[in-house]
Amino acid sequence: MFQYILFDLDGTLTDPKIGITSSVQYALCALGIEEPSLDRLEPFIGPPLADSFREFYHLGEEQIQTAIAKYRERFADQGIYENEIYPGIADMLRILKAGGKKLAIASSKPTEYVERILDYFDIRAYFDIIVGSNMDGTRSKKEEVVEEALRQLIPTGLSETGKQSSVAMVGDRRFDIEGAKAHGIFSVGVSFGYAPEGELDQAGADRIADTVDGLLEALNG
Repeated sequence: MFQYILFDLDGTLTDPKIGITSSVQYALCALGIEEPSLDRLEPFIGPPLADSFREFYHLGEEQIQTAIAKYRERFADQGIYENEIYPGIADMLRILKAGGKKLAIASSKPTEYVERILDYFDIRAYFDIIVGSNMDGTRSKKEEVVEEALRQLIPTGLSETGKQSSVAMVGDRRFDIEGAKAHGIFSVGVSFGYAPEGELDQAGADRIADTVDGLLEALNG
């Protein structure tokens, strides 16, 4: 069914909870904010960091930049590897690739980190293109990331009808679904990620997969 498939990374292909939440905790501590519960920091998994620090801790712009710098101080060498690939993901990617699918990463995480994570789990070779955000904070919105991924993956473009029938975006949060809808492509939400209950339905996901096997079935039509 789908010839082109875009994947989110965090919460979709890998479980990055410990690395992300511990690095957020470290950044908040540097600003004098004590947050002992990593579970309370799960909402940071998915959206751009700046948006999360602004929304959840009401930080000012200067504080946000300090928080991001401290986050990266820990994440770049330690948090990035406090991560696990979901069981069955590598086999799923292998099957899709063997079936002639064109695969892409479309993540709000900086491209530099995305590439290191894919290398770490030895799955980078499955992807035709890798698109993340920029280290300066630009291209961090999911719709911007999806736009660039589509531009690189399908340089000749597709009609609106062609997009819906041949391109899918896979992700675990509403941002992924909204990014897909912004560009008229089919959206598949995965419920094994970090979306609060009901979020994917409310965002209007075209389909929801509860398991990796279910995701493979959805992507193979």
